Amino acid sequence: MKKLTFISFILLFFFTMELDAQKQTKVLIHTDMGDITVALYNDTPKHRDNFVKLAKEGFYNGSIFHRVIKGFMIQGGGAAAGKAETSYLIPAEILPNHCHKKGALAAARTNNPKKESSGSQFYLVQGQVYTAAQLDQFEAQRGKKFTAEQRTAYTTVGGTPHLDGEYTVYGEVVSGMDVIDKIAAVKTATGDKPVQDIKMSMKVL
Repeated sequence: MKKLTFISFILLFFFTMELDAQKQTKVLIHTDMGDITVALYNDTPKHRDNFVKLAKEGFYNGSIFHRVIKGFMIQGGGAAAGKAETSYLIPAEILPNHCHKKGALAAARTNNPKKESSGSQFYLVQGQVYTAAQLDQFEAQRGKKFTAEQRTAYTTVGGTPHLDGEYTVYGEVVSGMDVIDKIAAVKTATGDKPVQDIKMSMKVL
């Protein structure tokens, strides 16, 4: 009887997790090179709610990916038509269960002691694949262990593990990973800005 109760509890736990995942807010990022859909994490509510608010207001519509580095990430989120970006910062929501695997959606920021995020600028990780030995070196240098899931991600799809713990990751790509690769491959000029503007618009699904 006790065994049956325990099994029921485990099944309920995973069912609840699945329901939570299903409730994640998704946002479609339409770009000149294709569509990307991201799912926003519920345990980073300040970043989730801010991203949804700006997307619904049309803040990102017409803005560009202004910084693109192949093998690293693509960054956007400045307002369109030369308008200033948001004047506020978002308190850090850096959690150990979210890593910079390929497709991670994270908040850009300037150097500040609290690691507060830009109110609008974000980046999508492309990164690169690492070997187990390279991850061992990261662990030795930083005195921090990767979880089994993180090691699997970094040695298969890749990412940017050196950014973990420094920037808030608040979502991930669920479709359109190939579009990140396309954008990351474009020709860039001074400041890593694409020679040809890559515009975006967003829709909350």
